[in-house]
Amino acid sequence: MILEIKNLTKTFGAVLAVDNVSFSLEEGEIIGLLGPNGAGKTTTILLLLGLIAPTSGSIRIFGLGFDRDRETILGGINFCAPYLAFPGRLSVYENLMVFARLYKVRHPVRKIVELLQQFDIEALKNTPVLRLSSGQNTRLALCKALLNEPRLLLLDEPTAYLDPQISATVKRVLHELQDKRGTTILFTSHNMADAEEMCSRIVFLSRGRIIAYGTPMEITEVILNEKRDKPALSEIFLRLSA
Repeated sequence: MILEIKNLTKTFGAVLAVDNVSFSLEEGEIIGLLGPNGAGKTTTILLLLGLIAPTSGSIRIFGLGFDRDRETILGGINFCAPYLAFPGRLSVYENLMVFARLYKVRHPVRKIVELLQQFDIEALKNTPVLRLSSGQNTRLALCKALLNEPRLLLLDEPTAYLDPQISATVKRVLHELQDKRGTTILFTSHNMADAEEMCSRIVFLSRGRIIAYGTPMEITEVILNEKRDKPALSEIFLRLSA
């Protein structure tokens, strides 16, 4: 098991951000964490990165816990989000080289060039990051996330700000990582269509709680058969599909 979460709960004062969440990921699996704004998706990612501590519950990554094996865990995972802030005066290449050194990447120059080509930003190699558009910054964040060839890849809205062509490229790259390297991927999204295309399973969050969990087909069946006394999953689905 690559990732196992049990009864994960996180509160911020009186705010219950993540409420008794449990799910797991097998090696090579892609799972989507979906839900509207405020559902607890990004908080869950931050907990999985060890950036904040859970109020209760447990997280096991590669069968290990942050309490004893933090460095080992962090060496085998990576993260991407469109809101990542890179040093603006450093160039695209310089930023990636800093992270390559931190991750002790072998042959860092070769790896950086390969990733820049993969995400079609090789021409921006010497451009200061402060001059990048939002979409270009997202692609830089994806390059950073793949530098160390992580076993577990955590992606928070990985296709945000990307045009349809580049978004399709990102999805293709992620599928190649799954097929060729067995990379396990957890990504958050507001977009149900992306999740249906990418994921073997979907976790639906609302107000910090899991309200549906299963394959895309199983989730669709739940929506179609939803009863009046159940959470308004169909309403959330319609908003995410818009």
